[in-house]
Amino acid sequence: MKSHFLNLRRVELDQSLPASPPRRFKANNIRRFVRVKRWPQRWNNYVGKMRGTPIQLPQPNYKYVLWSWLGAFLAIATTGYSSAIAQAPMLIAPFGATCVLAFAAPESPLAQPRNIVGGHCLASLIGLACLHLFGSEAWVMALAVATAIGCMQLTHTLHPPAGADPLVIIMTGASWKFFFTPVLTGSILLVLCAVVFNNLAEDRKYPKYWL
Repeated sequence: MKSHFLNLRRVELDQSLPASPPRRFKANNIRRFVRVKRWPQRWNNYVGKMRGTPIQLPQPNYKYVLWSWLGAFLAIATTGYSSAIAQAPMLIAPFGATCVLAFAAPESPLAQPRNIVGGHCLASLIGLACLHLFGSEAWVMALAVATAIGCMQLTHTLHPPAGADPLVIIMTGASWKFFFTPVLTGSILLVLCAVVFNNLAEDRKYPKYWL
């Protein structure tokens, strides 16, 4: 009889105590708490990337700057007058950016003949194909530019100014002749100007490689 009352007492005590949550529930709560706690750190890391780091800019080499200015002037002038003589367009806006690389940073891999000619030709072909296949909507421009960048990376012909070629082509509704003049002819002419002019300076050597 006594044992029976003891068992009843234990049952009453067990029912009065709150049931402990399962371990899995506790583990999920801990993981959720850790994730929430990590967000401020992740945000600080993300914003910290935007702050940059202070650097000491070197004193500009005025002789080098003068050579860059003169080279770009002669290249654009040569291409422009060649257009007038040949009665065919050989200049497009991205060629101005090409001159930045070809004359201000001729040692850059992005400024080599393979990249200038190959990048402009490849990006222009992609722009023309997208224009004539899909039209001139905004999503077509995005598709053409993104595809041109990816293809230039895959073919080792990355040339930043060429990324603008598809936009020029689609916004102007260019025909397939645009590939030959001004893109192919103009890019070759710019490379020739860079080869002739850059090597006149003692501290310049261009190109580093052709292909």
